[in-house]
Amino acid sequence: MENKPIRELVITRTFDAPLDLVWKAWTDQRMVKRWWGPRGVTNPVCEWDPRPNGRINIVMEAGKELGPMAGQRWPMNGTFKEVTPRSRLVFMSNAIDEKQEALLENIVTVDFKESGGKTEMRLHIAVTRAVKGKTEFMLQGMEMGWKQQIDKLAEELGGI
Repeated sequence: MENKPIRELVITRTFDAPLDLVWKAWTDQRMVKRWWGPRGVTNPVCEWDPRPNGRINIVMEAGKELGPMAGQRWPMNGTFKEVTPRSRLVFMSNAIDEKQEALLENIVTVDFKESGGKTEMRLHIAVTRAVKGKTEFMLQGMEMGWKQQIDKLAEELGGI
């Protein structure tokens, strides 16, 4: 029996971009590096291998626009579970600490559908585990962070 997620978030977005481009933005490591993370965050490390059992290793770094958080690094890792070209990505991701231990575990499902030259994306994030006392800030900022990240993706694609 599967445990009920600690927190779930669903974001549906229609991009004024063809499916092939949206798919590429999610599967090309160089493109992911440009839009991954909330505003003010860059990715000095971005390893993204979208194939079954492919690895994810990203280190997000806060820029000066994030004020007192500037320079902070937020590493994550994970594994792709399902890759159905032009249709679906499923991956497990973990916010990790300096010892590479998972603080926050997620299952992320991204579904894509093209209609009239536009692409509808449905993103579902289910937090399956969170270490108490270390993840409250992450959980509080989850929705805002993901929405900013998807806004950056829209900009990468050339508009909404």
